[in-house]
Amino acid sequence: MHISEGVLSPPVLAAGWALTAGGLALGLRKTRTENLPRTALVSSALFLASLVHVPLGPSSIHLTLLGLAGIMLGWSSIPALFISLLLQGLLFQFGGLLSLGVNTAVMGSAALAGSLAFRALPERFTLPAAFAGGFAAVITGTVLVCAALFLSHGSLKATAALLFAANLPLALAEGVITLFITAFLLKMMPAYVSRQAQL
Repeated sequence: MHISEGVLSPPVLAAGWALTAGGLALGLRKTRTENLPRTALVSSALFLASLVHVPLGPSSIHLTLLGLAGIMLGWSSIPALFISLLLQGLLFQFGGLLSLGVNTAVMGSAALAGSLAFRALPERFTLPAAFAGGFAAVITGTVLVCAALFLSHGSLKATAALLFAANLPLALAEGVITLFITAFLLKMMPAYVSRQAQL
């Protein structure tokens, strides 16, 4: 889901930075001091997960854990993602610094979509809700990446369509992974996946 440097148009880059600035301000304001260790843990997991690429035909995909980030952190997932993406761009040239705003806005929106999907179902359906959160996050992120590519250059429509098709299996896999990690956290650290946690 990372968009590389030199792909996006200046208006799309500017819009991404504007959205990221607003998301960071709100995310930092909603991050409680006692939740900083959890936020750091999730940021580290996001950093590591997206470095493992899986070839899929002419493209490649990678785990995002965005749904899990949204479930565990809500709005705090945006600062966590920003730090993770910034380090990836600086250390591995994965993504980029100019596209950091768009990448953070896309992935932050995806994490929030996962959080909303998780909280939309009744509490007795916590595990199906976790699957829905993981699935919804990847689909949301993919749609937003495709939109950013298309708005930058109409000629990237075929690339956007290929990207969307390549991420459909990932959405299912992320749903299953999010379900199992949530089931584990419910037994070991239920406060980390509480439905009542502040977004």
